[in-house]
Amino acid sequence: MSQQPTQLAHAPFARLREARYEVALLPWGATEPHNLHLPYGTDLIETERIAAEAVRKASERGARVIVLPIVPFGVNTGQLDLPLTINMNPSTQLALLDDVAESLERQGVPKLAILNGHGGNDFRQLIRELRPRRDLFLCTLNWYTAVEKRKFFDAGGDHADEMETSLMLHLAPELVLPLSEAGDGKTLSPRIQAFREGWAWMPRPWSTVSADTGSGDPRKATAEKGRRYFEAVTEAVAGFLVELSAADPGDMYV
Repeated sequence: MSQQPTQLAHAPFARLREARYEVALLPWGATEPHNLHLPYGTDLIETERIAAEAVRKASERGARVIVLPIVPFGVNTGQLDLPLTINMNPSTQLALLDDVAESLERQGVPKLAILNGHGGNDFRQLIRELRPRRDLFLCTLNWYTAVEKRKFFDAGGDHADEMETSLMLHLAPELVLPLSEAGDGKTLSPRIQAFREGWAWMPRPWSTVSADTGSGDPRKATAEKGRRYFEAVTEAVAGFLVELSAADPGDMYV
């Protein structure tokens, strides 16, 4: 079992100066409303806790991985009219990611993985741009697609829905208002068929499509559902980190 620290923000220099890591995991969230009943920091709480637990599990299996402090702001250009939503443009994300990557590259950490917890973030194009000028391996994963949601939850949705509400009831119930105060998470559908079918895309103006900023009915959420989902997601992410830690960045295909 590895004795190296697994969370950078909690680790003293005395324990880090001799440590060697194969993977740095960078959690990335957003600060935005989540229906009427969940806190603005929902993406941060979920992503931080999933990152910490997944890295703990992976470290116990021999992976040499550490969690970096979370980035608290995401791409929220469609919610800027909602009070205290904080937007970080993709161009700013690129600059921030490049600085983090350069730091790790200089320090000999060969792999950087972004654990994304916000649907408005998309790091694929950023990684494509950084790849030619950075020697370290870069990748991204969305924890909310790591396991099949339908195995755990009844209602659909993709924002402050049954899944996120259950997860928050498990992780931080003191921050969740009574579900009687939650909105129903109903959203308007696009008029154009291709957008409804998903093979064409446009950004959602949240104030137009949702009365409560939610997407999906949260009212069947329970802490037990959140606990089971949390265990499944952290197990999936941990398994990925174990494989990534052992992998040769120059030999990733069979």
